[in-house]
Amino acid sequence: MSVSIVPIVEGKSEVDSVPVLLRRLLLDMGVGNITIAHPFRVKRNLVVKEGELERALKQVVRSRDNVGAVLVLLDADDDHPAQLREDLLDRSRKATDLPVAVVIATRELEAWFLGAKEGFRGRHRVRPDAEAPADPEAVRGAKERLSGNMVPGARYLEVVDQPAFAADMDIKLATARCPSFAQLVESIRNLVSRITEPTGNPL
Repeated sequence: MSVSIVPIVEGKSEVDSVPVLLRRLLLDMGVGNITIAHPFRVKRNLVVKEGELERALKQVVRSRDNVGAVLVLLDADDDHPAQLREDLLDRSRKATDLPVAVVIATRELEAWFLGAKEGFRGRHRVRPDAEAPADPEAVRGAKERLSGNMVPGARYLEVVDQPAFAADMDIKLATARCPSFAQLVESIRNLVSRITEPTGNPL
């Protein structure tokens, strides 16, 4: 029986999109014996408060089967990403013995789509001449920037477009241009190594 990685996310759109993205990463890594469980959702303004992440981690274990590891994925918004990540990691280590990775998307997850924008040209209502900004993660209002690169009359709709973009984004472009996305890729790789024996069989 395979073990699972459980994402903890903050919004409805992430509940739908993050498993799609993580399964793509596992596929690219050739991992077939680890699954992505249905995400556990906690509002961001709660999960950053002392005790709330800890409560969520305990609930993950109770509500999901064969949990091998947990990924906490949040937007930085206006917080300092590295500082927030270290704080949540420290709290996670004290709350559970499970392997936990924390990834903080710089400003917002949609910055990753900006970094992979050329891969969306002519699809998902994105203009065929759309180009990524020089520093996607420095952009304030990534959702609005995505809307500005769509065909006339169209705009980015988070609940509809985030899962579709996650399924179709150019992983290499996002990794090269968005350090927090590269951190996501490396975090998943590390979680896989921590919950898998050298023989390749789940612990």
